[in-house]
Amino acid sequence: MKTKLFSYSQLDTFIHRLSGLTKLICFLLLTTTVMLTFDIRIILGIMVLSIVLFRVAQISFRQVRVMFVFVFVFIITNFFLTFLFSPTYGVEIYGTEHVLFVITERYTVTLEQLFYQLTKFSKYLSVIPLGCIFFFTTNPSEFASSLNNIGLSYKACSALSLTLRYFPDVQGDYHTISLAQQARGVEMSTKASVMTRLKNMVRILVPLIFSTLDRVELITNAMELRGYGKHKKRTWFSYKPLGKNDWLSIGVCLAIFLFTMYMRFFVTKSLFYNPFI
Repeated sequence: MKTKLFSYSQLDTFIHRLSGLTKLICFLLLTTTVMLTFDIRIILGIMVLSIVLFRVAQISFRQVRVMFVFVFVFIITNFFLTFLFSPTYGVEIYGTEHVLFVITERYTVTLEQLFYQLTKFSKYLSVIPLGCIFFFTTNPSEFASSLNNIGLSYKACSALSLTLRYFPDVQGDYHTISLAQQARGVEMSTKASVMTRLKNMVRILVPLIFSTLDRVELITNAMELRGYGKHKKRTWFSYKPLGKNDWLSIGVCLAIFLFTMYMRFFVTKSLFYNPFI
């Protein structure tokens, strides 16, 4: 069976022991930090931190391989399209021009453009491990209970929890239906043409949709039979209060965010770090 996407792994690591609320706050702080700066020094620092945390969480590359392939294709495509449509944007940002080589009159590769695009490339790479850490180490039920305890409606929290649990279930159903169809002679391998595989995929998606509707009806009936939604509040079996490590983690991420804002508004006084001046 293939590894399920966005599936929580029950492990005993420092990351897994943190509250789901803590991981959400840290994820938002670090991703916001990356979005609000083009200072490659800070971005590379967050990238190294995210890779270290990725290893601490004991997430194997096999679990995120498919996700990384799609994201990497997107990043590479974005890299070339940026140069295709804005080949001199780096020169406009940094105010200098150091020509490396000339392709055509319009497309001149400069050190400034390359630096800008590498910074942008690093921004994407620094966020990907953070997202993987959040999805693969956060128990959906515990995460929902944490959000409910800070004031979010428990109905919205339950919907979020079910959504997070639903991703691996859908993937599992898709894989099972795919194997069943292939056993009936439906070709889904690389031996068939792309158009043939796309047509055959419909034979998988239709039963997948019906199985999804059946699951929705089953869950709805189970929740109604248990009186879900009758009261304004509910208790949570998996609630985890914030501990010392949670506050420490939030403090570190907040410090990184504040340091980045200090560098942007008081030191470099710009969104972009300019090494060419």
